[in-house]
Amino acid sequence: MKEITILSGKGGTGKTSVTAALGSLAGNAVFCDNDVDAADLHLIFQPEINEAYTFSSGWNVTINTTKCTRCNSCLDYCRFDAIRTMSDGGFVIDPLKCEGCRLCERICPANAILAEENKNNHWFVSSSRFGPLVHAKMGIGSENSGKLVTRVRQKAKEIASGSDSRFIINDGPPGIGCSAIASLSGINTALIVIEPSKSGLHDAQRLIELIQSFKIEACAIINKYTINDAFTSQIEKYLEILSIPVLAKLPFDKEMVLAMTEGKTIIEYNPESEISQKITHVWEGLARKTG
Repeated sequence: MKEITILSGKGGTGKTSVTAALGSLAGNAVFCDNDVDAADLHLIFQPEINEAYTFSSGWNVTINTTKCTRCNSCLDYCRFDAIRTMSDGGFVIDPLKCEGCRLCERICPANAILAEENKNNHWFVSSSRFGPLVHAKMGIGSENSGKLVTRVRQKAKEIASGSDSRFIINDGPPGIGCSAIASLSGINTALIVIEPSKSGLHDAQRLIELIQSFKIEACAIINKYTINDAFTSQIEKYLEILSIPVLAKLPFDKEMVLAMTEGKTIIEYNPESEISQKITHVWEGLARKTG
């Protein structure tokens, strides 16, 4: 069993569209949406949820004003300035500033502060026309996205091991944050999707530095390469210096959008298109490389 994660340095590069297209070709694979903050692979996979779980992340802290003696302990000890004084002299906690350290709960002599786990996050095990899909949905402002990525990846590995699947294909998050780091640990190959723009190149460079720190084999796709020939050439030269192979250059094509509006991959929508042919070639290369 081999694990491939598709990543991008920034959002909007076409990473999920590429992942879904590869899903049309993979066959015996388990899929995992690691972009838990803004999951959208399910929009194309249209899965049927078989199992649903709650994921706890962070703490919601509140002050019981009837118990509060206004001793100022919480106000004095909070290092995040999350305690606000109200007009009546009481206190309230600002949820946007509170880091959930729970120090105020522990030091309050009147036991007026209550911390409850935030359970506004969920993850799912689903079936789809391409195979099993493990995905998640984080609540607005929720924390521990990296921990949630680790959890859904663990479940994907359990499913893959139990079904003798050849591949796990992860739709990774954009950027280089906690969820991207959690998407990289222990994988076999990272496929980077890059768009030919100044921000696309800059953010891809940061992502490549992260991938190299893990000593993971990397390869790349330049998506929408026809929108900027100069940046496409610059990206190719940069990747050549780093010995990162470019598996394909995909042209900008409105058929990709039309396919998404119908809930299909480009392979399903038009298997004879230039993009479909190139993505088929990409998958054949990945399967040989990791198989």
